[in-house]
Amino acid sequence: MFRFILLMLALQLSACSLTPGMTMKAENNLSELEVPVMKNGKMVKEKPQIVPITADLIIERENARQHAVNNLPPVDISKATYQIGPQDRLQVTVWEHPELNDPGGEKIMPELAGKVVDENGELYYPYVGNIHVGGKTVSEVRTELTRELSKYFKKVRLDIRVLSFQSHRVAVVGEVKTPGIQSMNETPLTVAEAISRAGGVTENADMSNVALARDGKLYKIDVLGLYEKGNSTQNLLLKESDVLNIPDHKDNKVLVMGEVGKQQTLQINKGKMTLSQALAEAHGVDSITSNPEEIYVIRPGEMKPEIFQLNAKSPDAMILADQFALQAHDTVFVSTAGITQWSRVLNQMLPGSFTSTMGMAAMMGL
Repeated sequence: MFRFILLMLALQLSACSLTPGMTMKAENNLSELEVPVMKNGKMVKEKPQIVPITADLIIERENARQHAVNNLPPVDISKATYQIGPQDRLQVTVWEHPELNDPGGEKIMPELAGKVVDENGELYYPYVGNIHVGGKTVSEVRTELTRELSKYFKKVRLDIRVLSFQSHRVAVVGEVKTPGIQSMNETPLTVAEAISRAGGVTENADMSNVALARDGKLYKIDVLGLYEKGNSTQNLLLKESDVLNIPDHKDNKVLVMGEVGKQQTLQINKGKMTLSQALAEAHGVDSITSNPEEIYVIRPGEMKPEIFQLNAKSPDAMILADQFALQAHDTVFVSTAGITQWSRVLNQMLPGSFTSTMGMAAMMGL
């Protein structure tokens, strides 16, 4: 009977459906499982590579992150001064020539006063006719209009101001208190100013992953670094048609599974969580049932999955774990030790525990 039991165990241990717990199987540093991957614009199947977590990997990843944070669109200083555009309403005041000014201008409501720039960037003015003002600053228009009026009047002195800014707009969406469209005015509009105009961020805002959509490209902005560390490089000057999106941090979670004290989902706070922090939050790695040589970080990515492996057999490997940054939707998986898998298989397949079965066999003289 005892030999029969051992024979049955040997035959059935190869059946994956009976093996309790999960293990990561790899061959030639590749995952055993094929997953969908985006390559050259097409979906294909591929086995993700399992990459060891080393000092070189951490340095490479940190340099890439710094490059992404600093790879922001250049600031065009020439665009800092407001440029007049279609639908802007301008008020032109010519001193000592009341006939050129709006009659009763002081009594006209501001939204109806002045002259509106047409869709072609043209502005009509008496004696001058149509003058192109689109894309020009107030100072440039003042100079040009003064020159044209000087052909008909002596010592022309005039002033121009924008009564209504309508041509240049940006959108601020996401986790701000008053999302919507904002008009740009004579004061250069920065990221911090736009967020302030939107009433500030909500309690759910992920300020370390703010996204700026511009000219068909997406840029990541670390507004948290701007506020907490004074990193002014993140306070970009916005331009027309920009979309600033402040995401929700509730989706920034990491799943910890396997042989840890408590399997759970963890919230990434302020945009940063390391592998060692996640393991600590999960009450650590089980010293009896785990295989510390096989601690994995599984990262789905955007159709570009990655798998990283930490060999924590030596305690000093936790230095690497403390420097390895996790990302939203990562899964941390701690493998099961081989002896633990064997014990669990026996307990599932045999009636009662393995110990009690062996005791029964001894009593029967087998």
